[in-house]
This record gives sequence, C-alpha cells and structure tokens, in this order.
Amino acid sequence: MYLKSYFWPDNQNKMEVKIRKATVADMEAVYGLVCELAAYEKEPEAVTVDVGAYVEAFSQKLIDVTVADANGEIVGIALYYLTFSTWKGKCLFLEDFYVKPALRQAGIGKMLFDAYLEEAKKLGALQAKWQVLDWNQPALLFYAKYDAVIEKNWWNGKIYFNTKDTQ
Repeated sequence: MYLKSYFWPDNQNKMEVKIRKATVADMEAVYGLVCELAAYEKEPEAVTVDVGAYVEAFSQKLIDVTVADANGEIVGIALYYLTFSTWKGKCLFLEDFYVKPALRQAGIGKMLFDAYLEEAKKLGALQAKWQVLDWNQPALLFYAKYDAVIEKNWWNGKIYFNTKDTQ
C-alpha cells in the first residue's frame, strides 16, 4: 500500500491518498469510474453490464482492482486480471486504468500503475499488458515514461454473444 498526502486542486484542503486493494464494498465506486472512463473514451454506451456483474466477477476472483482512496472517496482505479500468452507466458492484463480528471498530474496515476506493476511481479507474471487508444496522448506520454512497448500492428477482434452488446 502506498500512502501520500496532497492538497486538493484548490490548495485549501489536504487529502490523504491511499493506494490499496479493493474490497467488494468498493465495486459500486469502481463501476462508476469505469463509466466515467467510457465517457472519456467517447463510448459511454459501450458499458452494458451493471455493478452486479462487477461484484460477481470480483467475488469469483475473475478480476482484481487496486484503488486510490482519497479521504474515503475512490478517485482512481487499476482493474486487472491474470491471463496467459502462448508466446510470453503468464500476464497481468490491465483492463481499465483511470484517475478522476481533477486529480491528474498529482502522482496518483503513477502510484496506481506502480502498484499494478508490483502486483504483476508478485503474481509471477512475465509481462504486464494493456491497451491504449491511439488518440489518448496523455496516456501515451505517461506510458512512455515507463519505456513501455506500444504495439501498433495488432488489431483487436471480438464477437459478441449478447445482442444488446452490438448496438
């Protein structure tokens, strides 16, 4: 767990940020931040599951989440799960990574990402992997600080099994 004190953007109020593993009680806040991320990525309608799906997946250990907790409010998330690359071995895939816009540039994203990387190493993953939109320049610059490899030659494929997901 990381712990750091910051001042809110108004420089009036002090906040304490804890980077910690999520609990099932955090899933509603996690879901809310995922919805904010979808809006930021210009696809708010793409979120077709409800918070119950998050609770179920978290309870079944299909997903894990590290949160940034600022004075009791979840202000950032790193949501990930183990997967396996037939070429590279065990992998920790970062599905969603988000910090509330008002708190960006305060080091919270770095703390969350570092915690995610530490978790990958702790689990014996041989790589950490994620996707980033080609137009998301702030994210691309963030990952460049880590010397991340951003592949541009692979396209995503998917098939939906629920017709409401295709609309």
